[in-house]
Amino acid sequence: MIEKNPNNNLQDIHEFKIRFNETDPLGIVWHGHYITYLEDGRESFGKKYAGISYQDILNAGVYAPIVKCTCDYKKSLKFGDTGFVETRFINNPAAKMIFHYTIRNQHDEIIATAETIQVFTDLNGELLLLNPSFFEKWKEKWGQI
Repeated sequence: MIEKNPNNNLQDIHEFKIRFNETDPLGIVWHGHYITYLEDGRESFGKKYAGISYQDILNAGVYAPIVKCTCDYKKSLKFGDTGFVETRFINNPAAKMIFHYTIRNQHDEIIATAETIQVFTDLNGELLLLNPSFFEKWKEKWGQI
């Protein structure tokens, strides 16, 4: 059994390389691609902390749509840069998943900070007001309850 984690320090760091097709005419990453980097960070997090990947959620018979996404841009990434997205799980009692992100470049400069909120629905799109059992088991496994 993994011991309780009161500091909420479940986190993962995912490395990615900036490709030419992700840049705009100014030579910087187009702002919309940052949302993809967040998704890559969530998927990497879900693989590290087994049981919460997109496939795991689908296998549990639920969806987890994003209902809120915010991104604060601080600096720009450019073609050839290496980026790192740190994804942190924010524990809460509600039937939702909250993640905070910090995107940095290879010089450890903060490029952007972000947050996403996902809720749970059944396969018909009906909102679930209680945490699905797979998520409760996941939270227990990783010391979040």
